[in-house]
Amino acid sequence: MASSIGAAPVSVAPETAHGAEKVYSKESVALVKQSWELLKVDAQANAVAFFKEVFEIAPAAKGFFSFMQDTSIPFEDNPKVKFHALQVFKLTGDAAAQLGEKGAYELLQSRLHSLAAKHLSKGVQDAHFEVVKEALLRTIAAGLPDLWSPALKQAWADAYDALATTLKNEMHAQAAAAAAKSHT
Repeated sequence: MASSIGAAPVSVAPETAHGAEKVYSKESVALVKQSWELLKVDAQANAVAFFKEVFEIAPAAKGFFSFMQDTSIPFEDNPKVKFHALQVFKLTGDAAAQLGEKGAYELLQSRLHSLAAKHLSKGVQDAHFEVVKEALLRTIAAGLPDLWSPALKQAWADAYDALATTLKNEMHAQAAAAAAKSHT
């Protein structure tokens, strides 16, 4: 793969917490896209592995998912887990792979309001996004051991952080709007 030295940076939305756009190298963009294409080949298995990592890191996270409670179906065989894990994994990967295209994250933007509302209703906090990030990075490392490198890890970490920031900002906006409405 070509070095990023001298490569033109790619500026993409969303804005960082400080208001400036995050800049990604063409190499980082290419790493995310290339690795996502490989991960999609076995998306269902990677998605289940992703959720398994989330629950290994934070077992209490099972409480966010009604389909994880009061069931005797093994995690890996639970059709509701498999369906939800695949939806989350694909949305995350597809949105991350848009890095540098069309202002980035159009896929997420189309569902942002409802995703934020759902996360708020479940009590998801900012710190929970770090658990998901760690689970995603572990899943990519396990799924692509021959490609895993510090550069790939950083590319995915940056892409995930941008996605998470977008969702958290919408969650904060909705929470603030709800609080303001309750005070009127």
